[in-house]
Amino acid sequence: MKHMTAPEIISQDGTILALIIRSDVSATETTFFTSHDSPFQVGFVVYPAAGAVVPHVHLPVVREVVGTSELLVVRSGRCIMDVYDADRQLVCSRELLAGDTVLSIGGGHGFRMLEDTVLFELKQGPYAGGAEKDRFGAGPSPEQR
Repeated sequence: MKHMTAPEIISQDGTILALIIRSDVSATETTFFTSHDSPFQVGFVVYPAAGAVVPHVHLPVVREVVGTSELLVVRSGRCIMDVYDADRQLVCSRELLAGDTVLSIGGGHGFRMLEDTVLFELKQGPYAGGAEKDRFGAGPSPEQR
């Protein structure tokens, strides 16, 4: 039996927009929160003491990915994440604390910092620059983006 605190799944009309994995979420056995066909697989891989990962390389596999998913970890600070659907309508807002992790899969998102905040970001590359984003709403000034 798996012992874990589940992540919060934010969805709209059956489409997953984001997963929030709070800093206290854990698992006692390997558990993934995303499906096998998700552009990112996110979960915990659990090993016993003296366990090992056999040395390996990842073979070149051609994948076709539409869109960009992002994984963000709040390293320090506190912020509000606003989650939007594909029509740019606000679905919800959530406060994030140090140690929280967010996987943004669909729709849109924005962040409002409540204090000095450091976000660790991981996303698919290569980065296409400005052609990859369509900003909407007031948001921060260009100097703050």
